[in-house]
Amino acid sequence: MTKGPAPMAGEFTVGLVQMACSPQVEDNRQAAEDGIRDAVGRGAQVVCLQELFATPYFCQREDEACFDLAEGIPGPSTQHFARLARSLGVVLVVPVFERRAAGLYHNSAAVIDASGELAGVYRKVHVPDDPQFLEKFYFTPGDLGYCVFETRYARIGVLICWDQWYPEAARLTALRGAEVIFYPTAIGWSGTAAPGAAGLAERDAWITVQRGHAIANGVYVAVVNRVGIENSDAGALRFWGESFVCDPGGRVVTRAAGETPQVLVARCSRHDLERQRRAWPFLRDRRIDTYAPITRRYLDEPPWDPPTE
Repeated sequence: MTKGPAPMAGEFTVGLVQMACSPQVEDNRQAAEDGIRDAVGRGAQVVCLQELFATPYFCQREDEACFDLAEGIPGPSTQHFARLARSLGVVLVVPVFERRAAGLYHNSAAVIDASGELAGVYRKVHVPDDPQFLEKFYFTPGDLGYCVFETRYARIGVLICWDQWYPEAARLTALRGAEVIFYPTAIGWSGTAAPGAAGLAERDAWITVQRGHAIANGVYVAVVNRVGIENSDAGALRFWGESFVCDPGGRVVTRAAGETPQVLVARCSRHDLERQRRAWPFLRDRRIDTYAPITRRYLDEPPWDPPTE
């Protein structure tokens, strides 16, 4: 495999690897590597894997034994993909079930630059606790803030799954200079049956909110979700796939065909990003003097200052 193409001043190319996961970690790493090589062969310079790609989605149940799946950063996954990144000259976003210390774990993503060096880590900030998505049992909320990584080909932001519903996270990532925000994801429907109207509406909302982040912030958004039916004692999850890339105007550039493994590649234009922000200058017109209340949980009481002595 030849190395990725040299970047153009006005463009960069992203790749997404949508895959089904087996119980075997090494099989999943190999499937991810095969997808990365496919993407690079089609011109991708920055490739993102899906959330918790190395294992089945174990958060359907609370089981202490699943903590044994965690690994350090650096660790087996980041070391494996650092070698691949250096060999191919590609930037990789590698989600990891991170063991930070005994009893302290995160849902993280390592960003590996094209040199094979670790550019940095993002730790998932918004951690859900819903039936079959029992992530609070496993993951401590991230404490590194909303990060942007300067890589060989692009300035990239990374947010993870449940983060994708929060406009504040996308805004703060964009304000740090991201040209593209990646959302590695594991989302699907409960059960194995085909989704009804409510399930399809849920998927449509998921797509719509992320397209909205692209529009509101004038950035590319690249979302990679897993596929397949994964069973547990709690039932089954049917991951809906539908990975996609949209441009700064919210237009879908490429989208996976439903619930099958697929590799997506999309070219991103800095000229289009600049043109979109000039046409819709949301960052210029922000009234930052009015936003202080956003840091409060709910606006049901007026702000007050504690008494002074």
